[in-house]
Amino acid sequence: MPAIEVGRICVKLRGREAGRKCVIVDIIDDRFVLITGPKQLTGVKRRRVNIDHIEPTDKKIDIEKGADDKEILKALESAGLVEFMKERVRITRREFLEAKTLT
Repeated sequence: MPAIEVGRICVKLRGREAGRKCVIVDIIDDRFVLITGPKQLTGVKRRRVNIDHIEPTDKKIDIEKGADDKEILKALESAGLVEFMKERVRITRREFLEAKTLT
């Protein structure tokens, strides 16, 4: 199972959106990916992030590379993951450091 792939649901570990879930929309290079919440669902804007700042989950949706927020919302609804995406994850400093050492 590749951890970093288009459609993989992740949790942001750093920044003002830490603890919120997002979806990988595109892989830019070996260090950066493009993610989105979508903003109206989780509060995460579409942006480029370092892969060290996200933690992949075991959930994945089927979307095309570069999909827009409407397509992502439809895929989340059809997979029944809307409520899962709305839940925030509390990230402690210890958990962050453990996740960082595993990468």
